[in-house]
Amino acid sequence: MGKAKGVVQLMRPINCVMMGFAVFVGAVLANPAFAGGDWLKIAYGFLTGFTLCAAAMVVNDYYDRAIDAVNEPSRPIPSGLVSVRGALVLVFVLTVLGFVFAFFTSVLCLAVAAVSWVIVVAYVTVGKRTGLPGNFLVSACVATPFVYGSVAVLDWVPLNVWLFASMAFLSNTGREITKGIVDVKGDAAESVKTLAVRYGERNAAVAAAVFYVSAVALTSLPWLLGLVSFWFIPVVILTDIGFVLSSALLLKDYSRENARNIKKIVLLWFVTGLLAFVSGVLLNQ
Repeated sequence: MGKAKGVVQLMRPINCVMMGFAVFVGAVLANPAFAGGDWLKIAYGFLTGFTLCAAAMVVNDYYDRAIDAVNEPSRPIPSGLVSVRGALVLVFVLTVLGFVFAFFTSVLCLAVAAVSWVIVVAYVTVGKRTGLPGNFLVSACVATPFVYGSVAVLDWVPLNVWLFASMAFLSNTGREITKGIVDVKGDAAESVKTLAVRYGERNAAVAAAVFYVSAVALTSLPWLLGLVSFWFIPVVILTDIGFVLSSALLLKDYSRENARNIKKIVLLWFVTGLLAFVSGVLLNQ
């Protein structure tokens, strides 16, 4: 029972569901009228996003096991709930499943999934220790599911999808920098050059806030360009307020515990941002 719990914790199913849902959002933004056989593609796309995200979570914890032993000793690998070998087997199984589901979606989607996985591997093997460039790699993986969903139903990516993917990229970069504040002690011990390690927690908080606010600044473009309906506005305003308040709270208190709380709260603003775009497109039909 404990081992099963450890596997679930490694996979972070909430994050995986969000990735799968992001594929659906990408499809809706690209073509709100998709139907018929496209639903099967979206189902495969959701499963691709879910399984590859899970694989990425596990392989990340595998490479982070020494850091986690300092920062988060209760996590499955350092705590002994899941063995190192068991984690590697889980990565292999989840990766194969992800690529199979991507192939069932389309050959082009398989190519997008493969590029995304290369970015994941580049991050956990090399990019993680580079700080901000590594943050960018993670954010590219977060933005990719929206592109994937668009490719699944259209074989190309329209402007509104690129805009949302850009917002996801910017806001997630802010969150990755915030995570660096949380993990500064272990990262410093392992020579991981996050902004918090190199320039201090306060400067890292400023950088994170800049990325959050940059994402907010882009939210007016879909409405101004006529890409969404009025119903986009109330939900995106809630999202914008959330990101701005989170930035202000982080700047006021950039302690490890507060940064951990902000990191969690920002996930909520990701969700409301997704809902803003979905409502703005679907209620425009």
